[in-house]
Amino acid sequence: MKKIAFSGTLDPITNGHLWVIGEARALADEVVVFISENPLKAPQFPAERRRQIVEQSLAERGWNEVSVIVVRGDYTARAAKRHGIDYLVRGIRNTTDFDYENLLQQANVDVLQGAKTIFVMPPRDLGAVSSTFVRALQGPVGWHWSMRKFVPPAAYAAWILDWLRKDWEKLWHYEALNAEAAANADHWFAYLTGDQAYGASERRYHNLDHLLHGLSDAVWAANCSAEPAAVETLKKAFWFHDAVYAAPPQAPSNEEASARLWLTAKLDDANSAAVAHLIRLTEHTPQAQASHPLRDVMLGVDLAILGQAEEVYTAYALAVRAEYAWLDDESYRTGRKAVLQNFLSRAEGGELYADAYFADLYQAAAQRNLNREIATL
Repeated sequence: MKKIAFSGTLDPITNGHLWVIGEARALADEVVVFISENPLKAPQFPAERRRQIVEQSLAERGWNEVSVIVVRGDYTARAAKRHGIDYLVRGIRNTTDFDYENLLQQANVDVLQGAKTIFVMPPRDLGAVSSTFVRALQGPVGWHWSMRKFVPPAAYAAWILDWLRKDWEKLWHYEALNAEAAANADHWFAYLTGDQAYGASERRYHNLDHLLHGLSDAVWAANCSAEPAAVETLKKAFWFHDAVYAAPPQAPSNEEASARLWLTAKLDDANSAAVAHLIRLTEHTPQAQASHPLRDVMLGVDLAILGQAEEVYTAYALAVRAEYAWLDDESYRTGRKAVLQNFLSRAEGGELYADAYFADLYQAAAQRNLNREIATL
C-alpha cells in the first residue's frame, strides 16, 4: 500500500494514537496524520498547536517521514481522497468502538465517496486509552503523574505548561492588569517555566512537575475554608520557592536566593515581604522555621511528595539522585540518609506535617516511604 492516513482531534495525542500510527507505518510507504478542526468541539489547544505537538511526538520516535495536516471545513475521508489516499486506519478497542467506526466507514464511502477504513486492534495495555479518558484525569492533586503514563512526552509537557499558564493568569488577575504589569508577569512566567528555573533540563525533581504538584495541592484551601488572600500568598511563594536551585548548593542558600529573586520581580510590592518569608521557610532548617500564619501549610505542600504512592515516591527518589549526580555514591548515601532520618524522626513524632489537613493525607504513607528508602541506603 502506498499511502494511508490516520485522523482524529488528537487533543491530546495519546500512546494509543501513536500505536495506531505505528501500525500504519507497517502497512504503507507513506503515512499522513489528519488533525480535525471541528467547530462543534472545544479542544484545549487550537489546531495549529495540536499539529506542533503531534509533530514533536512523532519526532521523539524518529518517525520523521509521517506528515501532519490540519483539515478545516471538510470531512476527513473526503480530504484523504483529495490527497490521493484511499485508506484510513482506525483503532477499535471494543464492540462499541466498532459499531461507531463502522457507521462512520459506511458514511465515508457511501455518502461522501471518501477513503475506506482499515481497523486495527490495540494491545490490552492501550485498550482503555483515549483522549477523552486522558482529559478526564485533569484536576485532582497528582493528576499529572497519571496523565504521564498515557501520552508522549511532547503532549505531556504541553498540557502541564498550559495548566501552569492558566494558574498563573488567575493568580495575577490578568484581566485587571495594565500593559506594563502584564508584560512583567509574562516575563516572569517565561523565566520560571524556562531553562533558567523549573524548566531546566538538569532539573529532575525540582522541576515543572514539582511546581504543578505543589500548586494543585493548594486545594487545601477548598477543604479548610481558607481565605482567598491566603491562597494567593501561598501560591506566589510556591511559584518562586525553588526558582533558584544550584547544584552543588552555593551561598546564599537556594531558598534565600529564590526569596531575593522574588523581591526583584516586583510582582506584588504590597505583600512582597510575607511571600519572601514563606519562601525562606522551605529551607527546612531550625533557623528558617520562624513563625508565619501559613508556615505549616507551605511546608506541608513542599513535603507532600514524601507521602505519595510507592510508585510516585520511587520515581521521586530516583529523580533526586539524578539531581545530585555530581556527588559520588558514598557521599550521596551519607547525606541523603541524614536528611531522610531527620524527616522520619519528625514524622514519627507527628511533626513532619504540622497542618492537620496534610498530616491526615500524607503522614502514614510518608513514614512507610522514608523507612523503605532508608533501607535501600
